[in-house]
Amino acid sequence: MADIGETAYPAVMLPNLLRSLPYLVHTNRELGLMLAGEKPLASFVDGKGRFPEVVVRYLRLFDRHVANGRILRRDHYSDAFGVTPYVKHRILFALPGEEWRMQAMIDLHEGHAAWSPELERRERGLLGYADWMNDYWVQLVYVHRDA
Repeated sequence: MADIGETAYPAVMLPNLLRSLPYLVHTNRELGLMLAGEKPLASFVDGKGRFPEVVVRYLRLFDRHVANGRILRRDHYSDAFGVTPYVKHRILFALPGEEWRMQAMIDLHEGHAAWSPELERRERGLLGYADWMNDYWVQLVYVHRDA
């Protein structure tokens, strides 16, 4: 399963919540945004060998850009947690000069058991969402949920 806003599933499958935002999510647009220099990092995560075929096909679109150095790729594996019986596989893509974001994303997810609005904000910042977008998202997802 990919991170929120970072999946490769068709837009028709996106929850109404994501489609109702006052900005465009990066979902299904990661590669184009990266090639345009507008997105510094993309992150996809699922169990090792468990990515759906549609995601695998989408990830293959990055291959030639990785081969020519226009985009960097890093694969990270970590132990499963909770009830997941498989190894977690995170695939990260970064623009040259932004590769520090790869390790920061790994550290963010490996170093915290409980997720919070602050971690959500940091993750979305690493992915290239603007502060105002993160403010809107956190308000919508966390503040309204807890109200």
